[in-house]
Amino acid sequence: MNFSDFDPAIQGGVTADERAVRLGPSLSGTNLERAGDYNQRVVLQVIRRNPDITRSEIATMTNLTSPTIANITARLFDSELIVDAGRRTGARGQPAVRLRINPDGCFAIGLNIDRDHVTLVSLDLAGTVRSRFTRQIAFAMPEDVVETVRAGIAEIYKTNVIRTDRVLGVGVALPDDLGRVVLPHRPAGYDRWGDVDLQALLADVVPWSIHIDNDAAAAAIGEAQFGGGLDHASFFYILVSAGLGGGIVTDGTYYRGATGRSGEIGFLPLSGDPGRVLQDVVSLSALTQRLEAAGMPVAGLDPTEPFPAACASPLSDWLDEASSALVPAVTAVNCLLNPAAILLGGRLPDEVLDRLADETHRKMTAAAATIPASAPIRRATLSRDAPAVGAAILPFLDRMLPSDAILIKS
Repeated sequence: MNFSDFDPAIQGGVTADERAVRLGPSLSGTNLERAGDYNQRVVLQVIRRNPDITRSEIATMTNLTSPTIANITARLFDSELIVDAGRRTGARGQPAVRLRINPDGCFAIGLNIDRDHVTLVSLDLAGTVRSRFTRQIAFAMPEDVVETVRAGIAEIYKTNVIRTDRVLGVGVALPDDLGRVVLPHRPAGYDRWGDVDLQALLADVVPWSIHIDNDAAAAAIGEAQFGGGLDHASFFYILVSAGLGGGIVTDGTYYRGATGRSGEIGFLPLSGDPGRVLQDVVSLSALTQRLEAAGMPVAGLDPTEPFPAACASPLSDWLDEASSALVPAVTAVNCLLNPAAILLGGRLPDEVLDRLADETHRKMTAAAATIPASAPIRRATLSRDAPAVGAAILPFLDRMLPSDAILIKS
């Protein structure tokens, strides 16, 4: 099998409903139809999560036979998706060959569109960000996004940071109802986003397949594949962006809900404050309002970089209010979902996310001492550009990694 057999140039979208992805550690093979493709994805996933693994160890982990493992790994070598990492010595008999993912085996590009920025990243098969192109644009219109994507992809070609002939696709992550949710300073005409066909919008600037998902879902999926999900099969993800989103990963599977709107923590009503919702307090929009009220210049501010010292007081005030507002929500998450962890991500410096996580957990523990279980609240491993990185993982999920959906696709 050659790399071209993965057919990365197929045009057309992949919807969230079609992406029934197995994200967790359950990696047993199958003898059903399409077993060859599925088992190859399983083996690749095992090697990715277990560097320096041997063929015999893969066979034990997957319950596949040794000849099957030999055939699959031979195909993966032919496709340049894995490499020989040398032989393991010290045991009796012939030293076993150790296998690793080839980071340059394939790549994907992730695009995050939000109300305060547009970010484009490229990702290799090992999950390493190879490039980042971002523009701080307040309420970017569709044509702004097209020009940003055009410039970002041109930069990728110019710098040669990835092999563009081995790009699987472009993932796009954006909030649901991007143009409909009212946030401070939203300009007239921004509701145009409600009628935008992203496939058509990007068709002239993106030469690869396009995969679209909600930003919080993409961030949670990314965390499950390359971040804290490797340690926690079940977690609740909170994404602090211009708004506030959430994602549920249960037993390694992302749960979308009946209409694909699970995890909408930002729309929970604020207790004792009629007409306001949680994202009116816990969001970058709310933080920006506090900074503006304190006379701080916010134009062009990149919230992923450390805040100037002059912002310390309004930042602390926001952290205090935001952590208090989060307590009822995370208490409900603990009682209803019983996750192993609650992970915080978003376009904020690590130090700020750490403080928000610590203060929320401290206040929740004090206020809800009688709840049956309380998950730790901590910063997500992938936090800075989590939706963009998660978006870049979407093509990997659809083309390379184990998916129950591929067993039943016609």
